[in-house]
Parts: sequence; structure tokens; C-alpha cells
Amino acid sequence: MNSEILAKRLHHTAYVTKDLEATRAFYEDVLGFPLMATYCEKDELFGKERTYCHCFFELADGSALAFFQFADPEDQAEFGPEIPESPFIHIALQVDEKGQAELERRIAAAGFVEPDTYILEHGYCRSVYVKDPNNMILEFTYDAPEAAPLDAQRRAEARSELSRWLAGNHSNNNPFRALHA
Repeated sequence: MNSEILAKRLHHTAYVTKDLEATRAFYEDVLGFPLMATYCEKDELFGKERTYCHCFFELADGSALAFFQFADPEDQAEFGPEIPESPFIHIALQVDEKGQAELERRIAAAGFVEPDTYILEHGYCRSVYVKDPNNMILEFTYDAPEAAPLDAQRRAEARSELSRWLAGNHSNNNPFRALHA
């Protein structure tokens, strides 16, 4: 297998929103992700002319979280299925300790409370979770400095650990978690 990673960074993720203004207010006003581009488009897509607006909210590395809203309610219904409510379907963004504390402050100041926001200590990282106006979960994760030495081991053992798991050995390999099976 070629070890060169061809994808350089995330360019953007894309989701459909039913309320671009509520989405803009959350990402720009609450979280501080600047609205970097808005494309208002009409195009022949998937066999039909469609009109939509596509907004991009910038992250520090130049990548973006993007959202579509369609002018036609039928298009909105076709392409905008509800985002499932599952803590296992989310976007995780890396932050430093200071940035995480500031985001926690902003989220609380905007009135987000449990169950729409919560904190998990994963051991190797600390994560702050919040639901956006579309019910999508965002995770702001700060890597614990004491977990850095484990990174090389996780990389070296990634394939063998996956094989072990798939073969039925489901024992814990996270030394930062209390439960060891």
C-alpha cells in the first residue's frame, strides 16, 4: 500500500439546513466561525433545475463547514433528510485548551444547556459537545498532553488492533479508561 496521503486537509463538509439564518447565527455569532462564502445558485442537478443557497463557515486551517438550503420545498425534502439524533454521528473539531474553554463559555452564554450540550472525558482527550440548530452534534476536542506518547503506538498497532477486534477480542486498549476488559 502506498503510504503517501493524497488528501491534504478537509476542504469542507456539506449538510442541508432548513434555516440558513439560524445556522449562520449559531456558527458565526455563537461559535465565531466566519461566513467565508455564500453561493446562490440555480443549476440543472440530478435531472431537474434546482435553486439553492450554499454557505461556508471557515475553520482556522481554511477548511469549512457548509450548509445548503433549497428554495423549493420539494427539493428541501428530497435532499434534506433530518440529521439522526445519535451521539455517534457528529463532527469533531480539534481545539486547544484555551479555545475549548472559550467555546464552552460562548455556548453557555447563548443558552445551550443539557441535553443539547455535555462534556465527556475520554482520557486521551476532553470533549465538549453541542447540538446546532439542525440537531447536528459538534464535538470540540482537546487532546490531553499526557496522551501524546500513545499516538505512535496507536498508529503502529492500528491494523493489528482492528484485526483483533474484528476477530472477536473486544478487550479495551485505552489505558486512560477505567474499564479494562
